Amino acid sequence: MLSMRKGFGLATLLAGMTAVAGCSSVSQNPDMPRGAAAYDVIPATVEAPTAYTIDPADTLSVNVFGEPDLTFETLRVDDAGFIQYPLVGQIKAAGTTPAELSLQLANVLGQKYLVDPQVTVSVVEAAPRYVSVEGEVNKPGVYEVDYDTTLLSAVARAESPTDTAKLSEVIIFRTIDGQRMAGRFNLKDIRGGISPDPIVKDGDVVMVGYSGPRAFWQSFLKAAPALNAFSLIATR
Repeated sequence: MLSMRKGFGLATLLAGMTAVAGCSSVSQNPDMPRGAAAYDVIPATVEAPTAYTIDPADTLSVNVFGEPDLTFETLRVDDAGFIQYPLVGQIKAAGTTPAELSLQLANVLGQKYLVDPQVTVSVVEAAPRYVSVEGEVNKPGVYEVDYDTTLLSAVARAESPTDTAKLSEVIIFRTIDGQRMAGRFNLKDIRGGISPDPIVKDGDVVMVGYSGPRAFWQSFLKAAPALNAFSLIATR
């Protein structure tokens, strides 16, 4: 009788842990690129920029030689990528280099207002770049990144995957030309040097998947002391 009670209790506890592990699973998209196809969407490397490209929220300085009214120590690029400049009005800055914007301003000012204007644009402060890391990491959140930050580095900033993470289901979401794209990566292969470590970019979202089987065994191990205590009681 005690043996039956012991078996029933163990089965009930295991069934409960299985149910808990299963209820947190995440829907998977079978069409999401993985393996080599994922790296076609999210490249493993990016070329180091030969010249800085202005981004929204950057802070610029604009100097027009001999024209203090047209010279600004700080001029912020708005979120749409434009600056407001006297005489010129709204002009697109994001996506250009400082040298290109200098030439653009000089051309407009030279056509209408000044003779051979000498314009120099500099980046005073670059806007921070952020990546969101979500899912099965110890500290989900939004983290600042550089142009060469990799997936491993981004996950490390979130204090690494949890014990219940599914390392073969790590997804990077990225907006490319206005379209939401994604690729699925195997963090274990990347850690082992089998697969390249992809670069993450400003605005990316990293999602670390959940492993039901790993969660089950974690729950089982945590419950082991309780199971041992139950066994002792049941056999008395």
